[in-house]
Amino acid sequence: MKVRFKSNSFVIALSAVVLGLIAGGIFMAMIGSDPFEGFLYLFKGGLMNIERIGNTIATATTLILVGLSVSFAFKTGLFNIGASGQMLIGGLCATLVAHFVNIPRPLYLVVLIAAALVGGAIWGIIPGLLKAKFNVHEVVATIMMNWIAYWSIFYFVPAFLKGPFLETESKSILLEKSLRAAWLNKLFGGSQYINLGIFVAIVAIILIKFILDKTTLGFELKAVGSNRYCAEYAGIRVNRNVIISMMIAGGLAGLAGMVFYTGYASNMQIGVMPSMGFDGIAVALLGASNPIGVFFSGFFFGLLQSGKGFMNAMTDVPPEIADTIIATIIYFTATSVLFKRFWDWVARLLSVKFDKKGGN
Repeated sequence: MKVRFKSNSFVIALSAVVLGLIAGGIFMAMIGSDPFEGFLYLFKGGLMNIERIGNTIATATTLILVGLSVSFAFKTGLFNIGASGQMLIGGLCATLVAHFVNIPRPLYLVVLIAAALVGGAIWGIIPGLLKAKFNVHEVVATIMMNWIAYWSIFYFVPAFLKGPFLETESKSILLEKSLRAAWLNKLFGGSQYINLGIFVAIVAIILIKFILDKTTLGFELKAVGSNRYCAEYAGIRVNRNVIISMMIAGGLAGLAGMVFYTGYASNMQIGVMPSMGFDGIAVALLGASNPIGVFFSGFFFGLLQSGKGFMNAMTDVPPEIADTIIATIIYFTATSVLFKRFWDWVARLLSVKFDKKGGN
């Protein structure tokens, strides 16, 4: 009997994580800290009780949605580096709704989600149009859109949302207008950060998974991402799919902005570009641009982000070590082709070994 082994995205991602953690342990040892103690408190900080688990989920929720945005664009061969700007616009639209719309809560939540989705989608569709019509590289276009969004917040917050004390931040969103829910806070031991955004993220994962795997649109998007020239030859409208891809990616990042500014936080501040927009690239890479993979990689990075403060408080390990681990994992993930070759080589050795045993 012949046995065949095959490397896959999970094995490659796990290899990157393990090597990243090993590198982090080496960094801790180099500065004179105990790596085992450091990792103990790093993971304990995000998982030691139900409240901290709630905080970890809240941190991961934004990362999952941004990672989903980046990975969706990846499927069409596009690099959406503009998730930070899309988050800002989605968060701004959601914040405006939170301050000026007064309707029953169930309908209010629908309007809140729709506003963030549309705001992010508009900010994503502009680079999509520039790419489709004028072949402007999406990296350049999305970076510029990031800064347009960044400076737009400087105008909108003081003009329409100014808080009672500082012009640099908006008024705080009332609890009943936020994504937080008393029953959810109570369920997670009083966590002040867990919010309804986790359900938005789960629904988004299911919908994106369905679109990519079960619809004609998903097939066309993946075909364009694999080879746009072959897709065009086959009759697929490449430019239309580029625009749709960036629109959906922008909408997902807009939802991430809504979750962060009306769920995790309670206001918007000027002069702050959300780093999660760039962290989402790491989430998408580690998750192999698969919606399910993005869910787990987002939770893993959320765990690191949530636990690093506790690690620093309980040990002499600086919190930057956790950021270094994340960066190292990204580097290893980016070299996934090397992991694939290695595991394929291991698979061939094991296959030969089992084949010889079978022959005997």
